[in-house]
Parts: sequence; C-alpha cells; structure tokens
Amino acid sequence: MTSLRKLGSSDLEVFPLTLGGNVFGWTADEATSFAVLDAYTAAGGNFVDTADAYSSWVEGNSGGESETVIGKWLAARGNRDDVVIATKVSQHPQFPGLSAANIKAAADASLKRLGTDRIDLYYTHFDKTEVPVEEIIGALDELVKAGKVRAIGASNISAARLSESLAFSDREGLARYVALQPHYNLVSRDTYEGELESVAARAGLSAVPYYALASGFLTGKYRPGATVASPRAAGAGKHLDTERGRKVLAALDDIAEAHTVPVATVALAWLAAQPTVAAPIASARTVEQLPALLGVADLTLTEEELARLTEASA
Repeated sequence: MTSLRKLGSSDLEVFPLTLGGNVFGWTADEATSFAVLDAYTAAGGNFVDTADAYSSWVEGNSGGESETVIGKWLAARGNRDDVVIATKVSQHPQFPGLSAANIKAAADASLKRLGTDRIDLYYTHFDKTEVPVEEIIGALDELVKAGKVRAIGASNISAARLSESLAFSDREGLARYVALQPHYNLVSRDTYEGELESVAARAGLSAVPYYALASGFLTGKYRPGATVASPRAAGAGKHLDTERGRKVLAALDDIAEAHTVPVATVALAWLAAQPTVAAPIASARTVEQLPALLGVADLTLTEEELARLTEASA
C-alpha cells in the first residue's frame, strides 16, 4: 500500500502523484476521462488537480469543462469522500482576477460544476499583484470558515508575495497557504529552486509541481528525428536543442534501463524526492499513459541516481 503524503499543515493526505485534469474535456473526451479517473483511483490515487479555466483556450469551450467532467464522474461513482479535489481561481473568462467578490463567486461556480459542497484545496491560479494580499487571504479565509474550502494554496506567485501572504495570515490568524504549485521539473529548475523554494521550506508548505514532465519531453518520446503528434510537441521538442535537455535524457535512459521502468517514471521520481515536493502533477490523455505515471509511487532512486540527474540538469 503506497503511503500517502501530508499536504503542508493541512489534514489532507495525498497519493504521491497528482492526476492533472487539464486534458478532461479537451484532448480526453468524457468517456476517456472517466476511464483515466477510474484507473488512477483503482491504483490507489486520490488527488485530482483542475482549474475553473480548463479548457477555455479550446475553440467552442468557455472554461469549466474539466470541472464538469470531474463532477459527473464523482456523481456517477459516488466516491466524493475518497478523492482530494484541487481547483483554482483567477483565469476563468467569466471570473477573472482575485478580487474578494470574484474569488467567492468563482468558488460557487466551481462547486456547482463539481457537484460538491466543498473544494479540498483551492489555489489562486495566477497571482494578481494589483490586489492586496489582505483582500485575497480575507476572501479565502471566508470560504474556509463557510466550509466551502478545506485548505488553500497558491500557484504562479513570487517569493515576495508568498511571504507577504503568509505573514498576513499568521498576524491575523486567518487561513494560511498549505501548498504551492510551481512550474518545476528536471529541465526547469530555476522556476522554483532558490528563493521561492526557501520560502516554502521555511513555512512548511508542500510543493505540487506542474509541467512535471516538461510538456511530455521527460517521457522520452521526443528524440532527434522523431515526430510526435501532440498539441504540446513544439514546446516539448525545444529541449532537444539544449545540452541540458540531451544530458538529462541520457541520464534518464540509463536509470530507467537499470530499474526496467519508463523514462517518465524516473523523471517523476527525481521530482518527488526533492525537498518540499509532495506530489508532482502529470496528466494522461489515455489509460495507456497512466502506468508510467503511477510508477512513481513504487520507485525509490538511489542517492547516486538522484545526484546524477541533479548534475545533468544543472
């Protein structure tokens, strides 16, 4: 039985792989999304990440499609109490920004789409520096006190604003961030390591990194001369042009071969072993993509293997 990881100072305990919901209602239709969610939970997974804006960028979509799919799945399976649901506010076309009124209105809209009475972890999706942290934290605290939100987190926020938010929460005795969702992976380390990671460590926050597989590059499917049919191929393929990308791939190949596991599993295992990291986020468009992601729960890299990957990705 895979041991669950505690999210910061909250009472939430999560599987070491977060299932990304960005593909639900986008590159995975409802039936496929249900199948992926079923397979993930059957394997012991319990942490699903989405956002109210997913997938407003798709022609014909208006935002909230992912939450709606997840809500229908929760209703069909009757398993709401077994799953930790994280969603986010600030980027939905109808609910933009982080004003107090918008945070509360967006939360109500998310609750309706998810078909639930509470959001387990509610993130500010992108910080809006024009809004005082006092207003943001105040609104989030009201949601917690009302029982609509169990714990709060921040994504895409600077170290300075995160520190300011935490200090305000502590000073006023209000709800306090327990999790941080940064952009972080083997080929993008400076997006988290340094000041932001230090603030998270000092404050006891759990990191739940997104782009954990660098838009698919760290699955190993992007190779010189290979053509990958994916909406994210251009972004992922660019790492092949860098020395760091090639060195990371070589190290991943060797370690994956030594453990007889997919390259993606090793990349996620390195991330999951980093200080402060609780559960990297990865999404699967098909059930077939899931085993490589779920394998992170059972793979422990040696100190030498972790060091090699850290050196290759420097």
